[in-house]
Amino acid sequence: MLKNLLNRILPTSPSKAAAPARAPAADDIAAADALIAVGNHQEDGGYLEQAEAIYRSAVGKAPRHARAHLNLGIVLAAQGDTDGAANAYETVLSIDPQHPFGNYNFARLLFLGGDLARAEALTHDALRAKPDFAQALILHSNVLDALGKTALAVDAMEAALRLQPDNAGAWLNQAALLVKLRRFDNSEVAVKRVLDLEPRKPVALALLSRVFSEHGFATQAIEPMRAAIDGDPATLAYRSSELLLLNCEEGFPASDLFRRHVEFGVRLEQAVPARFDQFQGSQDPQRRLRIGYVSADFCIHPLTIFLLPVLERHDRAGFEIFCYSSGSTSDHVTERVLGLCDHWIAAKTMSDSQLADAIHADGIDILVDLAGHTKDSRLAVFSQRPAPVQATWLGYLNTTGLTCMDYRLCDRRTDPPESSQPLHTEKLIAFSESQWCYRPFFDTEVAQVAPLERNGHVTFGSFNAALKISPAMYRRWAQVLSRVPTSRLMIADLKSERKRAAIRLEMTSAGISDDRIEFVPRVDVDKYLELFNAVDLSLDTFPYGGGTTTFDSLWMGVPVVTALGETPVSRSAGSILTALDLDDWVAPGVQDYVEVAVARASDHQAIVSLRRSLRQRMKDSPLTDEARYVKDLETAYRDMWIAHCK
Repeated sequence: MLKNLLNRILPTSPSKAAAPARAPAADDIAAADALIAVGNHQEDGGYLEQAEAIYRSAVGKAPRHARAHLNLGIVLAAQGDTDGAANAYETVLSIDPQHPFGNYNFARLLFLGGDLARAEALTHDALRAKPDFAQALILHSNVLDALGKTALAVDAMEAALRLQPDNAGAWLNQAALLVKLRRFDNSEVAVKRVLDLEPRKPVALALLSRVFSEHGFATQAIEPMRAAIDGDPATLAYRSSELLLLNCEEGFPASDLFRRHVEFGVRLEQAVPARFDQFQGSQDPQRRLRIGYVSADFCIHPLTIFLLPVLERHDRAGFEIFCYSSGSTSDHVTERVLGLCDHWIAAKTMSDSQLADAIHADGIDILVDLAGHTKDSRLAVFSQRPAPVQATWLGYLNTTGLTCMDYRLCDRRTDPPESSQPLHTEKLIAFSESQWCYRPFFDTEVAQVAPLERNGHVTFGSFNAALKISPAMYRRWAQVLSRVPTSRLMIADLKSERKRAAIRLEMTSAGISDDRIEFVPRVDVDKYLELFNAVDLSLDTFPYGGGTTTFDSLWMGVPVVTALGETPVSRSAGSILTALDLDDWVAPGVQDYVEVAVARASDHQAIVSLRRSLRQRMKDSPLTDEARYVKDLETAYRDMWIAHCK
């Protein structure tokens, strides 16, 4: 580990470390240093070409003077001459292999060029020669993180911060690393330190919002995100994140939410306008179509539960499939997706313009966004209009706000046309039954004996993301527990101790003892479905309801209590339940949620019966009918294309 490495090495002074091992007598070091001083002055003034010429003169005066080659390398790198800079740094290290600044600058050049293994070795060498080299520690941390060694990256950044406790940039890097490790309490401390040093730094405010989101406090997360927007109105990613948070805000009118989406769309389409108006391919309405899917989540992710059946069953005679992957996570599901598409394009390192160019060059007919305003969205690709037809589906149950997004795929229960179409910039196209088709990642047996039969009391469960569990929602849960004596509540995967404490406090205030609330820690995805065997019925969230978790619960024989609202996300679970004829589990409004939950929890016979029949009911329903689902989707694509041809 880095700390142990540094402890083994004696520090050396910067001047000693920078000196060459030995210079031949023929070198005029004094003359070279005088030229370097002049070159530094030119470089500081922004006169890079003049500085380069002076440094080359210094090299001529003292060809074995490492400092001359180092300065030449730095100014060449600043001008974009990476090959020239690399040659200069290699010369430095041929003169003095342990030169800390030579190793550091060469490592930085290689890191930016993507040669991570060599960059890691060079930062190690820089730190062996100069253990108190803060900038080398920061670079070493960045390299380790890029290599996936995030825990070691945190250690390196911590060492740098001990040397430079007021380095706001290093604190920001550390906060981001800690978020990656899901150490949100520590990350919050780090990002607040950034804001102590630079109080209105937009990127730090946005990261603080992210930390609050991960803690599960949507309302608290909105405030710093709005401050980030005020400080940097041109960064539209902040506005996109705010839109996602506003979907979680109970009481925020759907009409206002739509207006905010439209404002985002106007800004994005002005900042990144359409630039393609000629497209490949004939206007034949019945020809084979090229479909492009854009996502960062082609991995173990709720998205791929619903996408895999589509990729497996696409009619290859009618459709050619392209997957543009902008994510960095790769697992066995990624390999499965890669094997199912006709063309796989790794787009993580592509800019939005580069990705749009690639899509246009591929002659995509219908480009499908699978993210909306969720994390790692690429809506700026769609605003450039690289394909003649563009649609959004699956990842985000609301409008994108873009006029260049032609369609949104949905169903009539999440999006009743008369109320939902006026709140979309896209034209809504509904599947005949459901916009989802469920197939779990793992085959997990349902416990045929309901927990209430074993325990003598009802056990409620919550499996939705912490961000969806609003204070108003867990106040309602407290009311339900109060009215269903001896009942218990199990809440899964709630990582934030702060969120757990807030829920405990609410429960205590309602007279619910601690022993009636159980927080179950995060488990591996292959063990997750087993948790439902300890639950009798699931409690949905509002206004951002469950999607995949609703399917998971029903698949495991556990019915779900939900409520309908104004937005598509507040009707997602209701759509799924209604497709299974479980309408009596759907409250017509959130004001009826507690009554419905208490009534359903009181019907033990129905709970026991559903435990043993729900999976088969799902198998017999449109919710698992993959052939119907893919046919619906392909019909929608063909209709979109025919409309375009007309």
